[in-house]
Amino acid sequence: MPGSVRLVVAFGVLLLVSLLVLLRRPAGLLSRAAVSTGSGVPDPAALFLSLSPGANASIKADLRALTAGPHLAGTPPAAGPAAHVLERLRAAGLQTLTREYSPLLSYPGNASLALLRPDGSLLARLSLDEPADEARPRRLVAPYHAYAPSGGAVAEAVFVNLGREEDYAALERLGVGVRGRVAVARRGGGYRGGVVARAAEKGAVAVLIAGREDGGVERGVVLLGGPGDPLTPGWAATGGAERLAFDDEAVKRRFPKIPSMPVSAKTAEEIIRSLGGPAIPAKWQDGLGVDAGGVGPGPTLVNFTYQEDRKFETIQDIFGVIKGSEEPDRYVILGNHRDAWTYGAVDPNSGTASLLDIARRLGIMLQSGWRPRRSIILCSWDAEEFGMIGSTEWVEENLADLHSKAVAYLNVDCAVQGVGFFAGSTPQLDKLLVDVTRQVKDPDVTGKMVHDTWSEMNGGISIERLARTDSDFAPFLHHAGIPSVDLYYGNEFPGYHTALDSYNWMEKHGDPLFLRHLAITEIWGLLALHLADDPVLPFDYQVYAKQLQEHTNALSALMSNSQAVNLMNGFINDLSGAAMEVLKEAKKLQQLDLYDENARMRRRLLNDRLLLAERSFLQAEGLQGRGWFKHLLYSPPEDYESKLSFFPGIADAISRSGNLSAEEREVSVQHEVWKVSRAIQRAASVLRGAFSRQNDPSNFSSLLTP
Repeated sequence: MPGSVRLVVAFGVLLLVSLLVLLRRPAGLLSRAAVSTGSGVPDPAALFLSLSPGANASIKADLRALTAGPHLAGTPPAAGPAAHVLERLRAAGLQTLTREYSPLLSYPGNASLALLRPDGSLLARLSLDEPADEARPRRLVAPYHAYAPSGGAVAEAVFVNLGREEDYAALERLGVGVRGRVAVARRGGGYRGGVVARAAEKGAVAVLIAGREDGGVERGVVLLGGPGDPLTPGWAATGGAERLAFDDEAVKRRFPKIPSMPVSAKTAEEIIRSLGGPAIPAKWQDGLGVDAGGVGPGPTLVNFTYQEDRKFETIQDIFGVIKGSEEPDRYVILGNHRDAWTYGAVDPNSGTASLLDIARRLGIMLQSGWRPRRSIILCSWDAEEFGMIGSTEWVEENLADLHSKAVAYLNVDCAVQGVGFFAGSTPQLDKLLVDVTRQVKDPDVTGKMVHDTWSEMNGGISIERLARTDSDFAPFLHHAGIPSVDLYYGNEFPGYHTALDSYNWMEKHGDPLFLRHLAITEIWGLLALHLADDPVLPFDYQVYAKQLQEHTNALSALMSNSQAVNLMNGFINDLSGAAMEVLKEAKKLQQLDLYDENARMRRRLLNDRLLLAERSFLQAEGLQGRGWFKHLLYSPPEDYESKLSFFPGIADAISRSGNLSAEEREVSVQHEVWKVSRAIQRAASVLRGAFSRQNDPSNFSSLLTP
């Protein structure tokens, strides 16, 4: 055979073998192979960021459409934003799904408020309107507290400042109590449901909570005991689901015992000016806007009535799904709710518009041939404002699936409500979060990255721990034990849950160029891409161990170096050691051939340990008296004024121990410390992927050794 022919044949055989090798690789890997061989195809993060030009205009257009009118969950106008989200997900080329639930929702019926003279004659009718609401005749729902019970009172009023325990202690020193009276508070004392519950504990018969001087009146939920439909605790509120009766003890604990209502600052000031009694403490005067009056009680009377309208309504969650190419059974979940008390430009549709831009970009990336290693699920929740109902019902319905398959949940609620980047996360995601902010341009300071200004603003990077229950990460973390992140711009929004939360405010004040929206979109999207595409999950449990050590040190200081607390240190050291072993293993696996079958299996096994370690912090039966909350590290404490924002079972034991002896208190707290210690030990074992090595002579590992 001539040499030239032999050369052609050899080349043909080589080409055929190469094609066969490529075709045997899992679908979706060709683009990554091209990246590794330097063919010029961008990596997912670079491709995602390359789609940023003009994205702020797209986000702006979506926000305008979403906020064209009010869209309270369970009302007819809510259908408009739902249709917009569904259409945009489909336009991006994503597979779409919807899920409907039928929870108990709460709306305002009739309400009245008047100020009476001591003899009961009418002094003044007081307005329950919102001065900032310019859309009268009203399109917005009237200011109210969802799930506040129907009721009424004709009683003296007492001004209780923020309605905290320390405020009632101050009143007690003045010889003033609220038993049998109407408590008048101003916003800022924590969760409004907690403010109402504390007033009820003190004997108040009703609560009025004042709005801000700008004329806004804050609507909101006052449901107690955690997120979700109050009649289906722990299971989904589907159409034919079991529902507990209203007289069931578990249900009764969820509802406040006394009626409440948000009122304008003007209305509250009118009541306070009519009060006698001791002078208002100087510390309470700041921002009050009252130049006369005392703390009460009386001599005037408040006549307050409220009628609640409870009903079962249909809500709809919407999903956009991108199936993973290699691990379709591993889920990276991004979520935002779309329902709003009013127009929702900040809360929540700044986040919705950002989510839709992520969908747009991922759709373009899919068309380019990219496909994520793991599945990505974009979620648009409904009825969050009624207590995270849409997300909670979905988590409860899919709990077993999520336990075994969910990688992480990435939440954005109020994407933009002011200046400055803020974030919360479970600690193993800290490093990834910080790294991603180094890749995103700061929206307010030219030439800097988000990481730079974030660090400068706080004197160092500050990441919150997610022990609150005010957004949709709550069911994922507190109930299901899924690593979570929460992102937002601006620490506080004065128009929160008021008529001021409009597109006009966002365009003029919140983010005129929509560049903060762009920054949140990029951070959110890059987090998702790393979690969906990195061969080894970018979790760092050494950071977790370090954070737990800091928590333990803080607890030890609070409890005067208790012996019970010192117990935890050894378990934390064990977790740190396991985390170090995992990091070394991950480094070795990252150096192996991406397509080697054995290496892929080893990475899969390691990733399973990384995602399941967070579940180790769950207590199957939940916290004492609060079984829905299962996370022993970062569920919220029972007392919303607790000094601890971690170890909720320990925090609960401390807050409940007021009437116990020192010995009884030590036993109660030590029991909770042991629970946390065992959870930390479980996490270390899961990370190692083996039975515990403690007490070697009797452990299973030695029995299984050949």
